[in-house]
Amino acid sequence: MKNILKFSSLTFIFFVCFNGKAQTTAMDFQGVDCNNNPVHLFSDLDAGKAVMLIYYMPNCGSCPPVAQKMEAMAENINLTHPGLVKAYAFPYNNTTQCTYSSTWVTTNNLPLFAPMDSGALQVAYYGGFGMPTVVLLGGTNHDVLFNTQNFVASDTTTMHNLILGMLNANTTELKSDFKLEIFPNPAANSVSIEFDLLNNASTQIEILDLSGKLILVLEKENLEAGINKKLINVSGITAGSYIVNLKVDGKLSSKEKLNIIH
Repeated sequence: MKNILKFSSLTFIFFVCFNGKAQTTAMDFQGVDCNNNPVHLFSDLDAGKAVMLIYYMPNCGSCPPVAQKMEAMAENINLTHPGLVKAYAFPYNNTTQCTYSSTWVTTNNLPLFAPMDSGALQVAYYGGFGMPTVVLLGGTNHDVLFNTQNFVASDTTTMHNLILGMLNANTTELKSDFKLEIFPNPAANSVSIEFDLLNNASTQIEILDLSGKLILVLEKENLEAGINKKLINVSGITAGSYIVNLKVDGKLSSKEKLNIIH
């Protein structure tokens, strides 16, 4: 990661040798990620987002499966809470370069994770060098909600519930009178979106990425009650996972996941 605050080797040794107690408050970082996008941890937390961190060792065979489980869990939450779960992937040391970190994220199909570098100080701060080290942060107090160097499958459920609890949500699925049908899914060039309106209504369809950024917005339309179908050209949208929102009379009424492949 570029432009991060620099720490001396003496400070690093201090954390390695004396950080025997689990931390309850996050360590801030800011600058740009390995894709040159601006990042600031505390800004994410202050905005009410949950932030997942994974610290991995290059060539660590057990690290990618853990990140993939975290990704799948977070994507499910982002379906109903777009953009409220973010993730960063750090190497455990300060010598692994951005080229490797970016490749690690891409090769392991982790689009939610922003690739970073220089994770040594944070690994020490969060308690040790078990790989992978997984940390969940949330709240305006910058709390450490979860931290482990020995990830097990049940930890995904634990993190899921902690995130929903922080977002003042519950684990029930979004209930709606308007069910979206998306075909094909995955889609390559175009996608058909079908929904059944109970009454005449003003409707609008949006496509967002998993960070909550609007990718495509269709014009509002006044539609009659009954089954309505829209054909949308997605050939110009980058391959990946997205969220399709249906707004009825200005209110979010349904959302579904859309995968785009090319």
